[in-house]
Amino acid sequence: MEGWAGKILDINLTDGTVNTLPLDMDMARLFLGGRGLGARLLWDLVGPEVEPLSPDNVLIFAAGPLTASGSQTSNRFSVSTKSPLTGTILDANSGGWWGMQFKRTGHDAMIVRGKAAAPVMIIINKDGVAIEDAAHLWGKTVSETTAALGQNNNRRNVLCIGPAGENLSRMAAIMNDGTRSLARGGPGAVMGSKNLKAIVVEGHERNKPHDPERFRFMLYETGKLIKASPLTSQALPQFGTAVVMNVVNEIGALPTRNFQASQFEHAEAISGERMRDTILVDKHACWACPIACTRLTRTSHAEGEGPEYETTWAFGAQCGVDDLEIIAEANYLCNDLGLDTISTGSTIGCAMEMAERGVLDTELRFGRADLLHDAIRDIAYRRGLGDEMAEGSYRFAAAHGVPELSMSAKKLELPAYDPRGMQGQGLLFATSNRGGCHMRGNMLGPEVLALPRLIDRLASQGKAGIVATHQDSAAVIDSLVLCKFTNMAVAEEYFARVLSAITGIEFTADDLMRVGERVWNLERLYNLREGFTRADDTLPERLLKEPVPDGPSAGYVVNLDPMLKEFYEFRGWDENGVPTPEKLKELELDTLAAEVEGSGA
Repeated sequence: MEGWAGKILDINLTDGTVNTLPLDMDMARLFLGGRGLGARLLWDLVGPEVEPLSPDNVLIFAAGPLTASGSQTSNRFSVSTKSPLTGTILDANSGGWWGMQFKRTGHDAMIVRGKAAAPVMIIINKDGVAIEDAAHLWGKTVSETTAALGQNNNRRNVLCIGPAGENLSRMAAIMNDGTRSLARGGPGAVMGSKNLKAIVVEGHERNKPHDPERFRFMLYETGKLIKASPLTSQALPQFGTAVVMNVVNEIGALPTRNFQASQFEHAEAISGERMRDTILVDKHACWACPIACTRLTRTSHAEGEGPEYETTWAFGAQCGVDDLEIIAEANYLCNDLGLDTISTGSTIGCAMEMAERGVLDTELRFGRADLLHDAIRDIAYRRGLGDEMAEGSYRFAAAHGVPELSMSAKKLELPAYDPRGMQGQGLLFATSNRGGCHMRGNMLGPEVLALPRLIDRLASQGKAGIVATHQDSAAVIDSLVLCKFTNMAVAEEYFARVLSAITGIEFTADDLMRVGERVWNLERLYNLREGFTRADDTLPERLLKEPVPDGPSAGYVVNLDPMLKEFYEFRGWDENGVPTPEKLKELELDTLAAEVEGSGA
């Protein structure tokens, strides 16, 4: 196969049928794969009438044209669905080895429909596709499941849910290769609602480039850029993603105690530097990755992968906890139970503030590290207060009359950046199509790390175009599918040349950015069709009205309204945030416009 395998698996768990569909190559040209292909397929398959946890919702697992090619970080894949946490379009992607193995089964994507009558698993290997009984695995943790199914990188890879997915926690993740996750927005709950415990893949085909000599040259060129970047060649390999903890804290953009403050007095104690000096055992890399940012760690009681920066923040500064060992063990626990660490930690932090304000009768308080692990288990198994927290911070806080204490956008918990100290990040969070998310065009590079150049993080004017460009670029990377860290060292021009060498179809950097813009606008159309409006492009009231109390960002709130107006204009949308007919025609999306016109958007 040259880029695309040309086949989509279509599995209906209700009646047990398995079909193979041809990949529409016009669709592949317009959306590439991964996130883009998933969004386009979801548009046709899941409309506004479908409830996220009903059998009519689907899971779309999609690789990209670069997946399994051997190009740097070409290990990733995505899952697309309607989110049970937000109700928006959702995709989540993951690295490791599973995506490479899935592509080597000879498929570009897999659609999973319906609901099995009892727990099942899907096995894909050279003998075909089988749906098998998984009752003996139901109730098992992720580590127990992967071990029972013979997880073995390079030969047999396991994707599964843990107890959180089985119990339909709206923040449940899908785990692959034991410790990698498709986490945000609750895809694990959708998988659990289908009684699907696991998907095992054993690949045997190869993704061969159309032009091997050109491909080898591009590998050499992109490899040089990754080695030349201090971030990808030094910072991430040495310290992991938590390398930015002290940096973000120093500028006053580290959310602390449910975003009540923007600096954590114990940030150094949970930093990447402290991790290296205390609990780090080794570093690890995904398949075909030269960066190796993953941390292998060991505490006094356990060992595992991580924690990443976002996780360290979620159970650290967000909860007022400075015990790195307990934070790492919270990460291991979330991986084993199948939970999104960002949403889980943020929801616990929300509960801590609610308790301190007298809204809840619970011992949870900021700094209570001793209660973190039990709270995580309660969320996964829906026990006691955990049953309410498993609904996500917005539903949880709203049920107690204080929705404003949920630090979320479109009901998705915000990650580890206080946008009052990073104005562009605030616009990004508010406009993200899957809710509060930094992976939709992270402004950390230009606003903090000077990548590609430093801009004023506290200024709001002129940010809209930069944010939109970052969003489109992120959509391209998610559709190829690659790791976004490569994009911090390698420009779109190089990705276009790699894609051309693999597929035999000439792509330019402008072509790729147009794909990214197309994907972003299609996702926007999907949410409009679901009933989302301009009013949903917002942030928690605290970030809009409560100035940062002290530190380098003191006195600032997010100046959202003027940025949002500028953003809509830059995007070619009307004042209500609806793409204009001219923009849709330009992006070859005009045939979908009629479906949105009747939605009341």
